[in-house]
Formats: sequence, structure tokens, C-alpha cells
Amino acid sequence: MDQILIYSDSLTWGIIPNTRRRLPFSARWPGVLERTLQEHGTDVRVVENCLNGRRTVWNDPFKAGRNGVEGVAQVIEMHSPLSLVVLMLGTNDFQRTHDNNAWLSAQGMAALVREVRNAPIEPGMPSPEIMIVAPPNIGEPRGAIAAKFSGAERRSVGLAEQLEQVATEHNTFFLDANQVTAASRIDGIHLDEDQHRELGLAVAKAVVAALKL
Repeated sequence: MDQILIYSDSLTWGIIPNTRRRLPFSARWPGVLERTLQEHGTDVRVVENCLNGRRTVWNDPFKAGRNGVEGVAQVIEMHSPLSLVVLMLGTNDFQRTHDNNAWLSAQGMAALVREVRNAPIEPGMPSPEIMIVAPPNIGEPRGAIAAKFSGAERRSVGLAEQLEQVATEHNTFFLDANQVTAASRIDGIHLDEDQHRELGLAVAKAVVAALKL
């Protein structure tokens, strides 16, 4: 069996925009990914480790545990053996509490890649492949999260291109979610249910090609 770990934030956790509710697993893009791969004939299990507000390497001044690089090595150890780790982070690096740009956020992703590769897995277990997924470009923040992400659409310009460069430099797979979906039509940040489906199908196609399934 191939095990795939998704390490991400609320875009993958499946928060329903402008609510505190969550889409069911079958509707979230990891669930779409798992079902699509299984229908393809792959014996696969998709493991979600997704936390609302998670950054790449920065702390949230209001909530503990949102620094994504802290503890990621233990998450890899916990779920090994893994065939693939999918990293989709960056959106929260542009919350109003951070004065980041695309290059800085991408360097945070590079730090995550290094942590994954240095994870203390058991002897003889394979080091997993890594796929970086660039999240959809941030639109104009609307609704309940507008103040939290004020100006994020400007600060985050160029993130996908910077993440692709990190993927090239660190020899990981790469997928730009912008090629298949935009951010939520409701809040400009998250994913609407139909967008989860489109992203899950696109990641499944990329995984089949990457792992030669």
C-alpha cells in the first residue's frame, strides 16, 4: 500500500468559507485524491495533517502550534513508511501579522522540505518523495477573514513562481493549483466545494505521473 501524507492548512482541512464548519472527507480534496487513485487501481491511503492557520515557518501570535516547520519531522516519523509527502502551505504566511513577500514564504517552504528529508524515520524505511503544491493566488479577502488577510493579495504576488523555483532547486515534484482553480468565490482565500474536487483530481493526475502508478 502507498501512503500519502498531506501537510497543509485550512485550505485542505476543508473549512467552508465564511463559516467554522468543515466539508466531509469525501468532499475535501485529499478525499477526492484518495478515491480517484483507488478507482485508478492504486492501493493507497491518504493521511491528512492539516491545521487551520498553519504557516511555513512563522508563529501565530494568537494561537500556538501554527509554525509548520516545528514538529513536521515527527509527523513524518509517525506515519512512515510514506511514498509521498504533499506540502501545500503559504497562504497564512501573508496574514496581516506578517510583513512577508513571496520569496520569504518560499524560503519557508524550502525549510519544510529540508525537515521532511531529515526526519528520523526507522532504519531501512524509504525517504518519501515530496510534492510542493502552490496554493491558489489570494484574491480580495472578504467576509469574516477580511481584516486578518488585509493586503495579502498584494504581498503574496509571485508565490507560485517562487515555490516552483524551490521545487526545482530541491528536486521535488511541483503542482500549481492556479492551473486548475482560483481561490474561493466567497472569501477570496479558501476553496469552495467544487474547487476541492478540481484540485483533488489534478493532484491525483500529478501523483500518478510522479509515482508512476
